[in-house]
Amino acid sequence: MEKIIIFDTTLRDGEQSPGNSMNLDEKLLVADALDAMGVDVIEAGFAMASNGDFEAVHEIAKRTKNAVVCSLARAKTADIERAAEAVKPAKQPRIHTFMSTSPIHLKYQFRMNEDEVLELIASTVKLARKFTDNVEWSAMDATRTGIDYLCKAFEIAIKAGATTVNVPDTVGYTVPDEYFNIITTLKNRVPNIDKAIISTHCQNDLGLATANSLAAVRAGARQIECTINGIGERAGNTSLEEVVMTLHTRKDIYNLSTNIKTSHIMRLSRLITAVTGQQVQSNKAIVGANAFAHESGIHQDGMLKHAGTYEIMTPESVGLTRSNIVMGKHSGRHAFRDKIKELGFELGDNAFEDAFNRFKDLADKKKDIYDEDLIAIVDARAAAKTDPIQFSALKVICGTVGKQTAELSLLINGKSKTVTTEGSGPVDAVFKAIKELVPHEAKLKLYQVHAVTQGTDAQAEVTVRLVDGLRIVNGHGADTDTLVASAKAYIDALCRLQAARKDVEDIISVEDVEDKQAIAGRKLTK
Repeated sequence: MEKIIIFDTTLRDGEQSPGNSMNLDEKLLVADALDAMGVDVIEAGFAMASNGDFEAVHEIAKRTKNAVVCSLARAKTADIERAAEAVKPAKQPRIHTFMSTSPIHLKYQFRMNEDEVLELIASTVKLARKFTDNVEWSAMDATRTGIDYLCKAFEIAIKAGATTVNVPDTVGYTVPDEYFNIITTLKNRVPNIDKAIISTHCQNDLGLATANSLAAVRAGARQIECTINGIGERAGNTSLEEVVMTLHTRKDIYNLSTNIKTSHIMRLSRLITAVTGQQVQSNKAIVGANAFAHESGIHQDGMLKHAGTYEIMTPESVGLTRSNIVMGKHSGRHAFRDKIKELGFELGDNAFEDAFNRFKDLADKKKDIYDEDLIAIVDARAAAKTDPIQFSALKVICGTVGKQTAELSLLINGKSKTVTTEGSGPVDAVFKAIKELVPHEAKLKLYQVHAVTQGTDAQAEVTVRLVDGLRIVNGHGADTDTLVASAKAYIDALCRLQAARKDVEDIISVEDVEDKQAIAGRKLTK
């Protein structure tokens, strides 16, 4: 069967969703998992956005074993050069550059006419080809662009050297029949279209991202751009697990395949949930908690007689297994290493020791250790000890009698500090203590708690969302003590907020450099 290229943009478009920013360790963890899963192209970030993004793309490029590693770049010389430098160490580097083509974008955002844009497409794609023969060009807001002009733009991009041309539904505006017709027209009317792969990138504003992507595939697109759990700007992107499992389950319709190891899907879904703190809705297709649950008596009767009566795919096909209580405080390093390998993790020596120590600490608190507990432990290791603010100790007094107080100790830039505060409840007291030790103006916009496994001794996973001006971050923490998990989540959010603030400073400095270069007479493509 013909293969569909799976282009994962979780680390770029997915991270752009409010609160989804990831630190370097988390990005490397996700990239390694995507590579092991069989993703064909990893869009590792937007190298020009900040020094942090550049570093992430560069490190991912150095360590990725199989996938193409890609960086996004605007139609600017500086962007393309920066992207080229970031992906240079990759075994298979790609530069992904783009320019808007829709009338509304050209008139109001870019203030350029169509001829100027066509010249820009030619010059920037040619520049990208000087660094790599794997260049992707995207027509931003393609689905609101006149078809005649869209055909011209793609013809010029391919002539300039683009090997993949992307037709983004940037604002989630199109519907399946219309998108099918757009792809079909491009195939029929762009004379050199056979020299490039057609790609689809759909946003989910109308809930049609998966349907639109599959319609494009039927019309001849051979690359799908998507994210784990469908995360991304606004309502999100095409969900990787949905398109992959549709192609896998309905081979009779599509007669297409992918390189994705579908048994890794649940592991990736849980990993993205862990590092972003963004929970998956229970009724989410493929990876939701209810995706393989059956409550109706009729359904249960059918399932007991034959699973195929109400399940069109097996839980095992996406990596879902029943929790096995096989680990405990007497388990040693060898058993722990075997178990995490079984769950799909590969850890270096330092990361393994850190995760093993976390496991032993948890085993002292919990009688039964489930697979989900181990996943939470291993995924949480990305919350590095290098964070400027680290949790040390917490003592809380609460209940209906007396004051609600929290005595909190933090390690701040290597120095231990302790404070005792009162609050209207234990969580309020803990958060006030953090704010007293680390003064800030950020507002708490979300506080969410859920249990990793069943039982009263289950680990609690807490998500905290902080907003500071235009910056929005999610922090997360896990512990058998909900209040400790809450403190860790709030601290994690503060560390991410500091990192986000630094990224903004990096962007400002980059723009200053561009302005100075322009003033000095350097030709920057505008």
